[in-house]
Amino acid sequence: MAIQLLITVIIAVLWMFLQETYTMQTFVVGIIFAVVLLVMLRRFVPGRLYFITIWRFLKLVLVFSKELLIANWDVVKAVYSPRMNTKPGIFRVHTELRSKWQITLLANLISLTPGTLSLVVSDDRTVLYIHAMDIHSTEESAHNIKNTFEKLIMELTE
Repeated sequence: MAIQLLITVIIAVLWMFLQETYTMQTFVVGIIFAVVLLVMLRRFVPGRLYFITIWRFLKLVLVFSKELLIANWDVVKAVYSPRMNTKPGIFRVHTELRSKWQITLLANLISLTPGTLSLVVSDDRTVLYIHAMDIHSTEESAHNIKNTFEKLIMELTE
C-alpha cells in the first residue's frame, strides 16, 4: 500500500511538471489521473489498492459514529427516565479475529460506545466478555457486535 501511495504522489507531481502549473488543482487532477492508472494497471501493482482500504476505514468510522449516536441516545433516555428499566449484565462474544491489534480495536470500539465495556479477553483470544448497561438478549447483543464492528474490522484487515 505504501508503494501505491508513493506512485500516486510521483505521478501527480509529474503531471504538475508536464502541465507547467504548480497549483493544488493541478495536483488533484494528477492524483485522479494516478488513481485511474493504478486501477487500469491493477494486476501489476502489488497488494490491494489503497483507496479500497481507505473506503473500508471510512465505512468503519461511519458505522461507529452511527452506533455512538444511538448508544448516547439510549444512555440519555435511561438517565432521564423516572424509573430504571435497564437490565445490566455480562455476555460473551465469540470472535473470529486473531491478531492482537484486531481484538484490541474491537474491544476499544465496544468500550468507547456508551453503555458497554469490554471486560476481558480469554487466554486463547476467541472470547470477549462485555458488560452492557441494558441487555434484552445476550445472543442478540453478541450478534449485533459480530455483524457491525467485527465484520468491518475483518473487511478492513483482509
